[in-house]
Amino acid sequence: MRRNTGSHRSTAVVLAAVAALGAGLLSGCADDGDDGSAGSSGGGDSKGKTLVTVGTYGVMGFKQAGLYDEYTKLHPDIKIEENVIDPASNYYPQLLTHLGSGSGLADIQAVEVGNINEVTTTQADKFVDLSKADGVKKENFLDWKWAQATAKDGKTIGLGTDVGPMAICYRKDLFQQAGLPADRNAVSELWAGDWQKYLDAGKDYAKKAPGGAAFLDSAGGLFNAAVSGGSEVYYDKSGKPIYKDSPAVKKAWKLATDASTAKLSAGLQEFTKPWQQALANGKFATASCPAWMLGQIKEYAGDKYKGKWDVAAAPKPANWGGSFLSVPQAAKNKDEAVKLATWLTAPEQQAKLFEKQASFPSAQAAYDLPQVADAKLPYFNNAPIGKIFSQAAKDSPTQVLGPKDAVIKQNFTDVGLLQVEQQGKSANEGWKAAIKTNDNALDQ
Repeated sequence: MRRNTGSHRSTAVVLAAVAALGAGLLSGCADDGDDGSAGSSGGGDSKGKTLVTVGTYGVMGFKQAGLYDEYTKLHPDIKIEENVIDPASNYYPQLLTHLGSGSGLADIQAVEVGNINEVTTTQADKFVDLSKADGVKKENFLDWKWAQATAKDGKTIGLGTDVGPMAICYRKDLFQQAGLPADRNAVSELWAGDWQKYLDAGKDYAKKAPGGAAFLDSAGGLFNAAVSGGSEVYYDKSGKPIYKDSPAVKKAWKLATDASTAKLSAGLQEFTKPWQQALANGKFATASCPAWMLGQIKEYAGDKYKGKWDVAAAPKPANWGGSFLSVPQAAKNKDEAVKLATWLTAPEQQAKLFEKQASFPSAQAAYDLPQVADAKLPYFNNAPIGKIFSQAAKDSPTQVLGPKDAVIKQNFTDVGLLQVEQQGKSANEGWKAAIKTNDNALDQ
């Protein structure tokens, strides 16, 4: 399933991608039959087992990967119930409402990266400090992932599930036809270290663009990929919104609008029906490609393009997406919830989740496990995705997050850049529209 709600897109689409990729990466995934509202349903069932409820959005994959079944086999006195709220844009407001009232909460609540800062800075007292849980090792996680869910007082309210390390997915057949190198290492070298080199490669591609296929899918995708590699993006370290003057935002904006002006972009809005159809019809040669994007490409490009897509390193390391598991203080079965959240996010389980559901681990300790280290993807020309994305994850910067990152990002892409790409507005006009919308959203 797809989400188009700003940064909710990140993990939400991760989850959709996971579902799509699962069949091709390692194994199939079951259909998620759960759909309901968050809320603990009590402390036990009719058989005397302790019920642990898990509140999520989309398909986080724990159930589909068999992790709940594995855990309950190890702990036969535990029963797990997952309550899924879709769309993700409905999940977070309900979570805040339940936190405010102290009731209706699941024992474990998932939190998307676009919301983690707001939760960490304004709601930390309502969550368990998971850094003190038995078996949790900070060093197992990526430093920047751990930092995202850690409050100023050192309390860590969420354990990372997945991340979205960045690469570039590209059509090697189109590159060959356009006279560009097709080998993934050579392609990586083509734009190593600078997103501008990526555009320069696009300009060379455009000179012989096969069949009129654009170089990249959308200016919004490029913007998100480039801006996701910045350390300070929408907020500075003091918590002040800086989206109007942020060098990272301005640089990413220029890249994106230059790509549009130079007609390198197909002018699509990612994850929409036209974007899916363009994949099916081979209308663009590259896409900014967090790990979860692989599933989207495979799903919509279809068997026709199996083996023609490949994966190269991104110009600069970046992360787009990710989630956490947290345990509210008001959880009815708090102790058991902490144990389950700790187990689900341990490196061994994250490796299994990647193997079954393609959710890329936030636990760096999982990167050396064979499920990750040896992972290759036949659809993408047997690209060694475990190695490519592990390196990108390790090299990604610790990014300053703010409470409204999700909203701001969405307004830059779905308001400003869409006006440039699809309404013929100038880069300056699109910028002003995005800034105005963000000012209104943040009451600036």
